[in-house]
Amino acid sequence: MAKKSNTKQTTVTPGFFTLLKEFFTNERTRFISGLIISFVTVYVGLSLISFFFTGGIDQSKIDNVPLGDLVLNKGSVSNWTGVRGAYLADLLMNRWFGISSFVILFFLGSLGAKLMNLNNVSLLRRFIFSATLLIWGSLFFAFVFLKGYEDTFIYLGGQHGYYLSEKMINNIGVPGTFLFILGTFLIIAVFCSKRTIPFLQKLLSFSWFKRHFDKKKSTLSESVEEESGDLIAEFDTEKELEEAESQFENKAPAEKTVRLTYADAIEEDSFEINVPQGEEVYESFAEPARPSEVVDDVLFTIDVPTGDDEVYDGSSMGEYDPKLDLSQYRYPTTDLLKKYDVGDHQVDMEEQKANQTRIKTTLENFGINIASIKATVGPTLTLYEVIPEAGVRISKIRNLEDDIALSLSALGIRIIAPMPGKGTIGIEVPNKDPQIVSMQSVIASRKFQECKYDLPVALGKTITNEIYMFDLCKMPHLLVAGATGQGKSVGLNAIITSLLYKKHPSELKFVLVDPKMVEFSIYSEIERHYLAKLPDADKAIITDFTKVIQTLNSLCKEMDDRYDLLMKAHTRNIKEYNEKFIKRRLNPEKGHKYMPYIVVIIDEFGDLIMTAGKEIELPIARIAQKARAVGIHMVIATQRPSTNIITGTIKANFPARLAFRVSSMIDSRTILDSPGANQLIGRGDLLFSQGNDMIRVQCAFVDTPEVEQVASFIGSQQGYPTAFQLPEYVGENDGDKMPGAVDLSDRDPLFDEAARLLVIQQQGSTSLIQRKFAIGYNRAGRLMDQLEAAGIVGPFEGSKARQVLIQDEYNLERLLNSLK
Repeated sequence: MAKKSNTKQTTVTPGFFTLLKEFFTNERTRFISGLIISFVTVYVGLSLISFFFTGGIDQSKIDNVPLGDLVLNKGSVSNWTGVRGAYLADLLMNRWFGISSFVILFFLGSLGAKLMNLNNVSLLRRFIFSATLLIWGSLFFAFVFLKGYEDTFIYLGGQHGYYLSEKMINNIGVPGTFLFILGTFLIIAVFCSKRTIPFLQKLLSFSWFKRHFDKKKSTLSESVEEESGDLIAEFDTEKELEEAESQFENKAPAEKTVRLTYADAIEEDSFEINVPQGEEVYESFAEPARPSEVVDDVLFTIDVPTGDDEVYDGSSMGEYDPKLDLSQYRYPTTDLLKKYDVGDHQVDMEEQKANQTRIKTTLENFGINIASIKATVGPTLTLYEVIPEAGVRISKIRNLEDDIALSLSALGIRIIAPMPGKGTIGIEVPNKDPQIVSMQSVIASRKFQECKYDLPVALGKTITNEIYMFDLCKMPHLLVAGATGQGKSVGLNAIITSLLYKKHPSELKFVLVDPKMVEFSIYSEIERHYLAKLPDADKAIITDFTKVIQTLNSLCKEMDDRYDLLMKAHTRNIKEYNEKFIKRRLNPEKGHKYMPYIVVIIDEFGDLIMTAGKEIELPIARIAQKARAVGIHMVIATQRPSTNIITGTIKANFPARLAFRVSSMIDSRTILDSPGANQLIGRGDLLFSQGNDMIRVQCAFVDTPEVEQVASFIGSQQGYPTAFQLPEYVGENDGDKMPGAVDLSDRDPLFDEAARLLVIQQQGSTSLIQRKFAIGYNRAGRLMDQLEAAGIVGPFEGSKARQVLIQDEYNLERLLNSLK
């Protein structure tokens, strides 16, 4: 009976208000409503414009006449929009707010565009601004044209403004009314623009007047100095010079210093006119000369060495907005993700009591008495916290793991003995009816929406049903491992989706490496928004391992370039640098720019290591060691967590580990440095380790159609012209790989055999040479360069195989004989 009642409750039809809400929030309804409001706005605008030309003629016909009577006389008015338009224009212009009624059209137009998704403005702000400007404009025009109302049919401020203006003049007089209007205008300007306050401060401080006065003063001082200098130069003897000094005693103090310097020079019989003028600036510390300043008719230049960018101040232009290029960008909405109808999470009390009884019975059968046991029910697991009686060894309980699993008939249990920070022993048991943790429920949660992390990642829910999140910037790199089909790809999609929902395209870029060619292809639509690639790359999603090497080395170059900018800006990390750049304290002409975060995600890292080896591992290790401060973070995933894939260098630089279910305890120890991952139940069940803490999380499920909808939503919006361009990387030996630059006299011993192989197979592939001759990638690449230089294969064409230019073995043998 209970099951039937539950079924009936879930199939109840939506109520009237729910249907009404869905109707008005429907995209089609919103668009039609916006279209109707736009047409109404145009109609009202035409009626108001026509009022300026036909209002005087229509005034006698509509004044004090009810609208119902006017409709009967349809066609007798001159307004372009008919009787109703003439009545509406007279109502707005004369009886209400006057010319400021056009502000109503501004708000209605904004409302229509908002409903049709043509803009993303705040209607509340637009309404407050329009209402304030409407009332203030009515009062302003009524006050200015108060005496002119009797001579025209138009009340420029409307009867509303006319009435307010009359009342204010009678109460506080004309000056008081003027000051009130001016004051309210300044208040409105302060709230509408950030530049108003600096402008008013500059205006009220009379800095413009002081600057003008100082300029006049400096001009006068220069003329006096020129006059005194000419007089001093005319005297030949020291006596005449002293007499002249007495005449100029009351003049500027700077002149006195100049004359003493000249006298000293005369006594030493080494008088030169240029030297004393230079000494004047150095010896009189009253005011240092500015660079490139004219002092006593001599151009005296002072080169003051300063820091690279400390002097630059562009604050007058306002703060730099990195989102300005895509100011209309809209973040994905939660309705793009699927909301799984799992209903309320009902705790099966019978199952919980039965499990507690079995655990207690099993432990007692082995001589272990329990003081208390407590259960914490999660979406897929239940944690039983056991407090044994005094004298029980923890290792004894840990050894009973398989016996407890047998008594509970569970897929697999995990014992945490002891639990960190608690005086209990934890036993994690899978639920018989696990719940799906949807990505929609995680993204829509208040914790995720209000988080202030730099790179927030919502991973899923913990065993206590709490949303588990972490900041990728604090990791700073993440290592993901798990067997095939245990949720590793879903976990990577959850990481990417979390970042897409919180970061603007100007703040974040992805470098996606997909050796399997199918996992990340759904993100190709967001290439111009979020992806980064090499300048000559055809696709932003990297599938060819040769491009992976170039991209990783390019990221190393990007890292070095960013460190150079941080050094010049005297900042320690990307956050401080970007804050300084936003405040316009860094000069863009010196190469400074806003730097987005770059997240490198590599799927199936093991395949890349097996293919390229050290050429892949070295740049990854270098990025992992240094790139944290400049905003480059890495997430690498593999389904083979063996020691030859996850080496000591990789583990040392990836402190954050995320482990899905693995096949053996050895793999668990490789990824987590402890067992446990081999006891997970799969289907998104994972262990997250950062340092010494290890947390069990049920990964949020995001399906491929959901990711496609999110990518399509972003891709349909305006993006940047191209993907984010990484710096071009030129290897040390790239010049030797150009056609014609290879020395064919020093050919590889396998050159002839490799040439015959490619001609027979008609396939110019480096990997083919590797497989057939069991050689490494570097030697196979050199062989391919020699074959290209000899004209046997064509040039490199990205991920495609090279074209074989020789079609038969006869022509090949002739070519090989000619090379000998």
